[in-house]
Amino acid sequence: MTDFDAIFKAYDIRGLVPEQIDAAGARAIGAGYGRFLADNEGSTQVVVARDMRPTGEEFSEAFAEGVMGQGLDVVMMGLASTDMMYFASGHLGIPGAVFTASHNPAEYNGIKMSKANAAPIGADTGLAEIKEMAVNGLPEVEAKGTKTEIELLDAFADHVRSFVDTSKLTGLKIVADTANGMGGLVAPAVFSKIDVDMEIMYEELDGTFPNHEANPIQPENQADLIARVLEVGADVGLAFDGDADRVFLVDETGRPISGSLTTALVAQRILEKKPGSTILYNLICSKSVPEVIAEGGGTAQRTQVGHSYIKADMATSGAAFAGEHSGHYYFADNWRADSGLIASMFILEAMADTGKKLSELLAPLDRYSASGEINTKVDDAQATIEKVSAAYPDADQDRLDGLTVDFGDWWFNLRASNTEPLLRLNLEAATDEEVAAKVAEVKALF
Repeated sequence: MTDFDAIFKAYDIRGLVPEQIDAAGARAIGAGYGRFLADNEGSTQVVVARDMRPTGEEFSEAFAEGVMGQGLDVVMMGLASTDMMYFASGHLGIPGAVFTASHNPAEYNGIKMSKANAAPIGADTGLAEIKEMAVNGLPEVEAKGTKTEIELLDAFADHVRSFVDTSKLTGLKIVADTANGMGGLVAPAVFSKIDVDMEIMYEELDGTFPNHEANPIQPENQADLIARVLEVGADVGLAFDGDADRVFLVDETGRPISGSLTTALVAQRILEKKPGSTILYNLICSKSVPEVIAEGGGTAQRTQVGHSYIKADMATSGAAFAGEHSGHYYFADNWRADSGLIASMFILEAMADTGKKLSELLAPLDRYSASGEINTKVDDAQATIEKVSAAYPDADQDRLDGLTVDFGDWWFNLRASNTEPLLRLNLEAATDEEVAAKVAEVKALF
């Protein structure tokens, strides 16, 4: 039996298979999704995709049956990255859903859903209603929907390449670790028409992740890529997560690059193409990000973590770009959806335009030392946050997302994960030594 309370998160659905989510649950969620869209959006058609996880085909077919049972037609994409599903939703102008558990281990599966044009669905914008209908069950309508198939890989690859002048990229040497995830499908399609020296590691689609987990934010999962970049003398390494909507960079020296620095560099490029733009960054990004945006003549706006929140903020602010420390990068010209591949295009173009190595481009942007994300299991996340807050009564604090405590020369954010039973700490200070001392100080509180 599907545990709906466990799998419905703040902005997607994710759980263990089969203990928390099964095919029957997928069908019930599909029915709720279809009914929500028909009643609130006037939708008559939905596009459905899946990643390479073993249960993806069964679950996506069951989900489609649930949608069709509410009278909506379903367009099946088959295998796709999450950003490819967002492209399909925008390109076709219809809602979309993809079965994926993103970076989670092999025993998980889940669903990311959108309204038409890749508009987000989160806890406050439809997920709660969909959950209620899935739990209670829905009768099927008399006139069921139909199911067709569509192939959009080439169109998606063309779209990704359209953001930059790919003729400039000639001669770059790139290694991409797709971790047996959906990057193994989409990265070759994108780079096949670009004159670069491209090597892809672990290209075979395999949702059991035989080589390493598809979670590049964890340093151990970048080790193979770093070694290969150094071995072959590559200009850059690209590390994709399981559903290939995120990317992390490795520079030519083998140094892993944070999502904050990548956000700052892409922001620079966006402001060169669209001067004066508003650019969003999430609250765990380095302080260097708003500094770089302001120096480039843009308006920096801080936002909470999570794609549904950021896309909504982009819509209201008219932002051209948004970046997250976790490796998500959102583009107004991509229906405000995130794409690691599009971000990669901007990075490669910056290298080609300037003739500089990636490390040289990033050096002026790398101004602070950061802890990286430190995850801790706690019995009561909110109680822990309140205890830490009380320990710093004289600091600037806010609750935009969890707890942010700012002393000016160092700051930290402590927030509960939206997808896992963890408390996440991100801390930034002037030096590595100060970061280590302050992390020890904060962690001692819990």
